Amino acid sequence: AYTFGVAPLQQYLVAFPDGRVQALPLAWDARPEAAGGQRWYHLYPDEPINYRDELHWTGLQQNWNYMCADCHSTNLRKNYDPATDRFATDWVEIDVACEACHGPGQDHVAWAAQAGDGPPAAGANLGLAVRFHDRRGVAWPMDVATGQAQRSGGPITRIEIGACAACHSRRGLVAEGRERDPVYLDHHLPALLTEGLYHPDGQIQDEVYVWGSFTQSKMHERGVTCSDCHDPHSLELRAEGANVCAQCHLPSTFATPAHTGHPENTEGVDCLSCHMPETTYMGVDPRRDHSMRTPRPDLSLAFGTPNACTACHEDQDDSWAAEAFARMYPEAKTPFQHWTTAFHQARAGLPQAEVSLLTVFGKADTPDIVRATAIRELAAYLSPLSGQVVERALRDDSGLVRLAALDVLEAIPPANRIALAGPLLDDPLRTVRGQAAAALAGTPMNQLDLASRGALQRAMKDYWDWQMLNADRPESGLNLGNLSLAAGNATQAERHYRQSLARDPEFTPARLNLVELYRNEGMAGESLALLRQGLEINPDDAALHHALGLALVRSGDTQNAVTELRRAVELAPEAPRFAYVLGVALNSSGQASEAVTVLEQAHERQPNNRELLFALATIERDRDRREQAAGWARALLALNPGDEAANRLLAELE
Repeated sequence: AYTFGVAPLQQYLVAFPDGRVQALPLAWDARPEAAGGQRWYHLYPDEPINYRDELHWTGLQQNWNYMCADCHSTNLRKNYDPATDRFATDWVEIDVACEACHGPGQDHVAWAAQAGDGPPAAGANLGLAVRFHDRRGVAWPMDVATGQAQRSGGPITRIEIGACAACHSRRGLVAEGRERDPVYLDHHLPALLTEGLYHPDGQIQDEVYVWGSFTQSKMHERGVTCSDCHDPHSLELRAEGANVCAQCHLPSTFATPAHTGHPENTEGVDCLSCHMPETTYMGVDPRRDHSMRTPRPDLSLAFGTPNACTACHEDQDDSWAAEAFARMYPEAKTPFQHWTTAFHQARAGLPQAEVSLLTVFGKADTPDIVRATAIRELAAYLSPLSGQVVERALRDDSGLVRLAALDVLEAIPPANRIALAGPLLDDPLRTVRGQAAAALAGTPMNQLDLASRGALQRAMKDYWDWQMLNADRPESGLNLGNLSLAAGNATQAERHYRQSLARDPEFTPARLNLVELYRNEGMAGESLALLRQGLEINPDDAALHHALGLALVRSGDTQNAVTELRRAVELAPEAPRFAYVLGVALNSSGQASEAVTVLEQAHERQPNNRELLFALATIERDRDRREQAAGWARALLALNPGDEAANRLLAELE
């Protein structure tokens, strides 16, 4: 029915009778033939994708109405009806037109009719619903001594960047209508610098577009906007290639061997190659990392992050690059982007991550998206110290930070949340109000004064509308089910979880929550049946095998339980919890030697996991292998010398 896209690729959309529009996996490479284009190609050439796969062209992940349309059309309304499971999606213009950024144009047309042919008066809004004033009155005079331009003019504003972020970010849709009022966090919930999306240093990993990387940059901190480099109307750069950087960085200072470490005019050596490396998505679409960072091959050695040096010097390794970089820049300063160690420690589960994350959060020049990510990572390390910081983060000036702090409240007992999240029920941002309402779901009304009750009801409506806007997605049913369960309504929670599974029978989180609901209601048979049904649909789902193993343990069927738990570990060897539970089950069934083997293999993959180490120490102690047990206890203390349980265990063993 439609051709989707112009360059560098085009996809083709098929319209279904229920209003769904789905993207085919065969695309046209629109690049010139000399660049390898003018050909058909498959977007997933190396993956066997059948009709059950989420990437199959008929599935949820290839649905234009949800996945694509909001950013590629103007004034789109998804119009999904959950009662009939149909879409009636419409739009004002099918592509991105003037009104997508500037809002409804009727008043602009009326203004033009009245204004005549003369130039507009200074400060006139031209009848536009949205004006971008970020660059008005701003100049960037060059400081010849440093070779860098310095901003002069009014205060830094973020109106333009928020409008661009609506489409140039990895985010979820919270509310429609941004064309009239482009407050980013009123309409979208952005992804933070989480594992799988970004490398520990913040470089792009998955398809995250550019807002998340740009907001980490020193350019963003100093007030550079998107349109300083890009012309939003022509879609071209303000200057060709690396010359766009020369607007603020003197070539006589920076385009020299002394700065680049390479001979002049060497192929591939320019600002963009070193400071904005490319990653190719969708087979033919290279996109630059906009964090504009200093290449750090030393971090690649320590943490496995990519670096621009070996991206070009493919015949060399990170050790060579790190040594070369150290020779070229022996007095290199501490980089602006300083959070790699903290995020690496947090992802590895190291106890010292708490202090590192607090340090990152507390630095005055840490970008908001990094501070928000640090707060969210602290959920795994809550202590009296970090708890105080999370409490302060709930009152932070940054909406991103407040949102992240609300996520952390899941680790806090519900009775303690009202004092922390209550004030955010009246937050100026819709996303913050909605998340605060979700955090406080189930709060007894007798704990709230009259004003707080009204604020909770209003914020709960924000959250409800947000979820119903996305009712075509299984995540919505999961969220509403969790909301109902928190409020004590198990019947309504079951209905929402069932709706989620109707949208996507392979959506494991909703299935597992429904399994747990049935178990708590004493419906063990229904719980087991739901797990087995899920495994018929997706026999390679490790989480379902693990959950079935736990259910069989509770029913006393140890032999079959171990079989299921073992299968979970085989399918997801990177999940330490699965190995831990299997090890405990084996040990409990008299197979201590095999339990140790399973736990040791998991420890090799996850050497910093406390749970695995403690299980090894206690199982070896119970086998009267005290020397081995003491070794594992010492490994625990090497991770965290203040671990009280490990200290007691070692004292007992010695």
